[in-house]
Amino acid sequence: MTDDPPSVPTDTASVGLVSPRDASFPGPFPLELGGELPALTLRYETYGVLDAERSNAVLVPHALSGDHHVAGRHSPSDPKPGWWEAFVGPGKMIDTNRHFVIGVNTLGGCRGSTGPLSVDPRTGAPYGGTFPELTFGDIVRAQRLLVESLGIRRLRAVVGGSKGGMQSLLWAADHPEAVDRVVALASALSQPPHALALNALARFAVSADPRWRGGHYLSGEGPDAGLALARMIGHASYLSPAAFARKFGRLTVPGAGPADPVHWQVESYLRHQGDAFVRRFDAVSLMVISRAVDRFDLSARAAAGVLARPGSPAVLAVGFSTDGLYPPSEARAIAAAAGSRGACLEIETDAGHDAFLLPNPRLTEQVRGFLA
Repeated sequence: MTDDPPSVPTDTASVGLVSPRDASFPGPFPLELGGELPALTLRYETYGVLDAERSNAVLVPHALSGDHHVAGRHSPSDPKPGWWEAFVGPGKMIDTNRHFVIGVNTLGGCRGSTGPLSVDPRTGAPYGGTFPELTFGDIVRAQRLLVESLGIRRLRAVVGGSKGGMQSLLWAADHPEAVDRVVALASALSQPPHALALNALARFAVSADPRWRGGHYLSGEGPDAGLALARMIGHASYLSPAAFARKFGRLTVPGAGPADPVHWQVESYLRHQGDAFVRRFDAVSLMVISRAVDRFDLSARAAAGVLARPGSPAVLAVGFSTDGLYPPSEARAIAAAAGSRGACLEIETDAGHDAFLLPNPRLTEQVRGFLA
């Protein structure tokens, strides 16, 4: 998932100025792999109006590097809108004239929810490298706490891309009574082996940085070089070969010499993405969340019919033709696992995995209709 949200025309309707909020829950919060968190805070934003029946809520879990800021801006001078501004707002794919949309920073994140940067109330110091291992089951269960705290017993939908799509599927499997339908874009029933390899490379890059120190570092003294490299590895998989050719070709940086460390424009792009990531993300969060992604495996339960049970949510799986991480075959497998309640939408694009972030009229029409 890119750090730069796709550009949206300035005349496009928006949810406008928004403010994040925090929801705190007393512990203990038990974790599936053992241990517990003594307390829990989730940072979130909402867009649109919750109807009188509290029946129009749509939860949008984010991808690995996203956060709660899905749409709108935090101030008139905010240079960037939310990461899914192109899809969430009045008249858009997730129409805030009809739906009450909830964006939430994941458990284990570093943008306001309880995570490695948070203070452990038992010690008075940040968790850092002592933050416990998580599963998507933990993350989704925390989201349900937030949803219920808002007085919502059943969601209209859970809609997510990439890692967010995996969470939407787990809502369907673990909490079918709490959601009507789910949309999983650019996602899979389990993390494919090549995606496991890429996440492993990213973690190796972080842990090889001398400033990693097992996750015990002060603010501003962390493994920035390793974290930037991890991000660059990720970005090499987010775009398709055709997208790299279209965006950069073999163009060089103006004025760059043959021996300059950043000679090609694609190198400049990767450096930019790595530097931007370091400014907003934490290395321990990357390690914890990426391991949770890799552990996700719904395939055996899906084969046993967990997504096709009577009363289960309807499922729309969306695949993108050039997605090298989760190709359309993964979307077809999701839809097949949901049986008569499943549907698959395949979008032709040269954008690669990041296509789930980019406006597409057919995608908008089909998802908006599915949510109606």
